[in-house]
Formats: sequence, structure tokens, C-alpha cells
Amino acid sequence: MKAFRLVELESERAANEGAYLQFLRERNMSVGLYALDAGDRDPQAPHQQDEVYFVVSGRASITVDMETTQVARGSVVYVPAGVAHKFHHISEDLRVLVVFSPPES
Repeated sequence: MKAFRLVELESERAANEGAYLQFLRERNMSVGLYALDAGDRDPQAPHQQDEVYFVVSGRASITVDMETTQVARGSVVYVPAGVAHKFHHISEDLRVLVVFSPPES
């Protein structure tokens, strides 16, 4: 078993001074913590993997292809591989668990 605590993952991510921390990588998936602070710009480009976002905290909008929705704690969003997507209008610091399948390259 592998178990993680979000507070420890957030501390590790912040110490590495990056917006993304991959903390689990297995044969069929990888999982990371993505952080964007209020007002930040999301620099993402489409990924080669399917992904699922689970919003741990914060508020923002996300646009996937041409569809936009509001997200907040507890929101889950699926993004197919190769599809353009961005978080925007980040009004509260956003912390998101990201699951890639297959694992992110």
C-alpha cells in the first residue's frame, strides 16, 4: 500500500517551487498535485493521456475544448487525451489532484 497526506504533498510541492508534483507513478496511471494561486494563469497544453481532475480546494472555471464550467472543492472533471483545456478565473487558491492514464510521460 502507498498512502499520502495532502498537507505533506503540498509542503513538498511548495518546497520544489513548482505548480505540479507527481507523487505516484504506476504501470497504468500517475497521480499528482497541481496548484494555481488566485489570479494565476494556467500554462497547460493538451496532454497525450486521459486525465481526471479532483478539486481539493479553491474556486475557478475550467474550459475543456469549447465547454466551460465552474469548479470548487469536490468537483471532478474528465479531460480526454489531446483536448485543449485550461483553468481560468481562479478566484481562490486552487489545489487539484490529477490522475493521468496511462502515466504522464
